[in-house]
Amino acid sequence: MEGFKLIKQGAEAKLYQGVYLGVPTIIKERFVKTYRHKHLDDSLTKERMRAEAKALVRCKTVGIATPMLLNVDFHTRMIFMEHFVHSITLKDFIEQTCLDTLLELSVLIGKTLGKMHAGSIIHGDLTSSNILLVNTSNKDCFEDLQELKLVLIDFGLAHIEPCAEDKGVDLYVLERALLSTHAVAEAIFPSILEGYKQSYKNGFREVFCKYEEVRARGRKRTMVG
Repeated sequence: MEGFKLIKQGAEAKLYQGVYLGVPTIIKERFVKTYRHKHLDDSLTKERMRAEAKALVRCKTVGIATPMLLNVDFHTRMIFMEHFVHSITLKDFIEQTCLDTLLELSVLIGKTLGKMHAGSIIHGDLTSSNILLVNTSNKDCFEDLQELKLVLIDFGLAHIEPCAEDKGVDLYVLERALLSTHAVAEAIFPSILEGYKQSYKNGFREVFCKYEEVRARGRKRTMVG
């Protein structure tokens, strides 16, 4: 991969940054799992890659900003996606932004997730690291919400599923991720739920009930240890 540099290595994949077909690009390369039978590993990897690509495309069809899908190469286990040069993760944005702005942004996050779930798309790994704020004026400035576009990334665990419980789990995963990382989580998560309710009026009640059930089970496990 001439011209690409390794920028991150996780448990499932390596991420490389460079330029592909003239477009700033991120390549996600999934590891070979040597502890699994080769045919099983190949099959599972292709299944996950297809699911990730399908989720990215489906998000576009329902009006959710995600990286543009440039290429999927099953032979090399690589997915080529658009790289947003002028962007910041929600994780970093939270740490440098006042609460009033975060509350406004949280409603937008909730609306985006509601739209995603209305389209039966389950992200599977919602964290503040997997939400980007992209400056639409191509500047490295992230103070004015009017200049920022919300982009969801890393659909490696995504799937298409209309089940309310899976949507409730998605919300619970985000809540736990925020609580474990950010002091303002308790203040902003209700605004995320409010935005979600506004965006997903027909499904909110059922999903919220499932979210509460999942949350209660999580608390019980924590208490039991």
